[in-house]
Amino acid sequence: MEKANTDADTAEVLIDCRSVWKVFGERNAEAIRAITERGLTKKEILQQYNCVVGVSDATLQVRRGEIFCIMGLSGSGKSTLIRLLNRLIEPSLGQVMVKGQDIATLDAAALRRMRARHIGMVFQSVALLPQRTVLENAAFGLEVQGVGKDERNRAAQAALAKVGLADWTARYPSELSGGMQQRVGLARALTSDPEIILMDEPFSALDPLIRRQLQDEFRQLTKDLGKSAVFITHDLDEAIRIGDRIAIMKDGVIIQTGTAEEIVMNPADQYVADFVAGISRLHLVKAHSVMIPPGEWAGAPEGLPCCPPEADIDTLIATIAGSDRDAVAIVEGDAVVGIVTIRNLLSGVRGDAAAVPAAAA
Repeated sequence: MEKANTDADTAEVLIDCRSVWKVFGERNAEAIRAITERGLTKKEILQQYNCVVGVSDATLQVRRGEIFCIMGLSGSGKSTLIRLLNRLIEPSLGQVMVKGQDIATLDAAALRRMRARHIGMVFQSVALLPQRTVLENAAFGLEVQGVGKDERNRAAQAALAKVGLADWTARYPSELSGGMQQRVGLARALTSDPEIILMDEPFSALDPLIRRQLQDEFRQLTKDLGKSAVFITHDLDEAIRIGDRIAIMKDGVIIQTGTAEEIVMNPADQYVADFVAGISRLHLVKAHSVMIPPGEWAGAPEGLPCCPPEADIDTLIATIAGSDRDAVAIVEGDAVVGIVTIRNLLSGVRGDAAAVPAAAA
């Protein structure tokens, strides 16, 4: 059963990436033609044209208020793609639209204004200035823009408070832990109050406990402030924890884009299926993905325990376990919109959406 459109589905598109290519090398135009016309692989392009395919025909949209994760293994093109979104590197072909503006058409001054006002970026290496205090580091972007000291310090103090560093403004980077330094980097990006934040594996060098804490804090802060974010990671668990939608890349190509639930339940190919094989479905897959229409269930829904369409598998299991019935009625408003049986749940745990209707027969 299809999910109803959410507010995010109709929200304003802030980044619109249209068939964007980045091929490094002098013969990049020939290489692109060879890929599109002859289907050459990344390896073949390197061998025949001495070109490296960074991004191949990438199309994506990032909506207002959305956290969009781009993930893939090393060399998949994800970091190249994020640098195309604010034109740190030039595309070989295609368009990147930011707030409806083709950023390739901007001159140097206009591009600087676009970055300063609308796009903040945080790298894996936060690159704080060691001789400057936390406050001065957080205010550095506004200083470069020529904003007065008092104004930029007020903005930096407010941003540092948002990331939990209000009491550390006079400290120096050497006095901070790795996680705290990443918070300063995020505060520096937030100081200019951008609508879009680009994050390139910012937590990958941190130990697991601090990393999970920052993931949760980043997601909550982004949602509270109403920001949009593009988050690069090689870790599927991180993408699922943070992202509203995920794009999976391989060899410069976006293989699949969707919510974590959509990707796990309906992988586009064997590569994606293998990628998500070890992910627990208990809190990821929801009732609307495993339920069958009420008419396809032999019994009557009266007397069944009830759950909403967004209830996860763990909740459904607990509901059935605490009942003397072998199914759950999925209720939206006053209507029963589906039935989840024990067999449906087992299919959901396996991540096999296609098997759900057959399993209920």
